[in-house]
Amino acid sequence: MKIGIICPSEIALRRFLPALKLYDKFEFAGVAVADNSEWNGMLTEEMRNNEIKKAENFGGKIYSSYSEMINSNEIDAVYLPLPPALHYKWGKKVLEAGKHLFLEKPSTISAETTKELIQIAEKKGLALHENYMFQFHSQIDFIRNEIAKGTIGDVRLYRIAFGFPFRGTNDFRYNKELGGGALLDCGGYTVKLANILLGDTAKIYAPKLNYRDDLDVDIYGSATMINDDGVTAQLSFGMDNSYKCELEVWGSTGTIFTNRILTAPVGFEPTVTIKNADGEKNITLPADDSFKKSIEKFAECIENENVRRKNYSEILKQSEFIDKFERI
Repeated sequence: MKIGIICPSEIALRRFLPALKLYDKFEFAGVAVADNSEWNGMLTEEMRNNEIKKAENFGGKIYSSYSEMINSNEIDAVYLPLPPALHYKWGKKVLEAGKHLFLEKPSTISAETTKELIQIAEKKGLALHENYMFQFHSQIDFIRNEIAKGTIGDVRLYRIAFGFPFRGTNDFRYNKELGGGALLDCGGYTVKLANILLGDTAKIYAPKLNYRDDLDVDIYGSATMINDDGVTAQLSFGMDNSYKCELEVWGSTGTIFTNRILTAPVGFEPTVTIKNADGEKNITLPADDSFKKSIEKFAECIENENVRRKNYSEILKQSEFIDKFERI
């Protein structure tokens, strides 16, 4: 199956392509650069030449426009790492052209548009996958297994924090028109992880978004999620913060802590700290490639209708959580 990339983005070159090369069910076909009409006349010759230079680093064919790739008979699937506000427009075109769609997170910037993409994919029997790749890392399974074994007793609280320093206003995350804002970026990770840990009955309470006077996007925020058993997750996130990427599980007889739960790169061996009546243990876990596993999940969605439908439901639920967060 041949897959193409819309836009020669940094994450596509640094993470997607190396992971793709490790998985033999896909063949990289090429990368598309935008033409002027696709940028509403705002694409200068210099900008386009820079994009072409970036694309040359990818190997494969360079498509002269997004539309050329989407409508090409050479392409079976598309990886779309554009800024969030562009996901709906180009994702819809990909699906309507009959191609499977691998979207960077978030799926779109609203539950309504996400639902529309799912409806198109479902009607055409196409895979739609949202790349919250952290959920496939083996450290998630290790921590959930320790909880299930009763290593720290009954869970009393999950605490999830993800934030990073200010990156500068040129970054799309600080541009409202491109789908910027902390909630759609680092906040989405915390919501996704809380939902995984709390299960299907999780609900959001007391969400809060905070702003800076010089920017029109939310910069940091917090919320509480609680399931029907009363188990609580406290979420905090931000993109004008000192760096944190933590999960702490507080139990009746101990705690579990790790500090790279959402961003463990290839080759990184996470350390999980467990404290209970037996003392304190620092456990080094094996390295894993969560991006490769996310690509494998995409392939499963293509091949298996039941997996595909379950994935639709998970994507829609995540977008509905984010919508509710914003409304409240």
